[in-house]
Amino acid sequence: MADEKNFVLDANQELGEIVIAPEVIEVIIGIAASKVEGVYRMQGNFANNVTELLGRSTYGKGVYLTMDETGIKVDIYIYMKYGVSVPKVAMDMQNRVKQQVLFMTDVELAEVNIHVVAVVPEKTEQLDLEDFFENDEEENE
Repeated sequence: MADEKNFVLDANQELGEIVIAPEVIEVIIGIAASKVEGVYRMQGNFANNVTELLGRSTYGKGVYLTMDETGIKVDIYIYMKYGVSVPKVAMDMQNRVKQQVLFMTDVELAEVNIHVVAVVPEKTEQLDLEDFFENDEEENE
């Protein structure tokens, strides 16, 4: 989860300050990462999975922010589709996440670390049971 610190953007002193909650940045990262071609889905925890079963998307799942003296670091945990180039998809994700966060919040990320948790094979086609038993019926006639 994100640190409990909000991010304060440099703002015009006449108008006031702009404060962004870490959860907002997590959601931006989650959406940007999940839209990269080759990503099956983000890794979530039990609460995220229950929320998705109820029909709501949890875009911050699988995204963890940390902040230290070098800046904001992001760890993203993902499942990839089988047959994709893991390094290419990971680099695409790093670039897309950095660009989206910078564009939407003016916050520059120091690191975007991609953790590939699993590779998910394509689903096998369902067997048509009528075709499967068709030969048995012809033999019995």
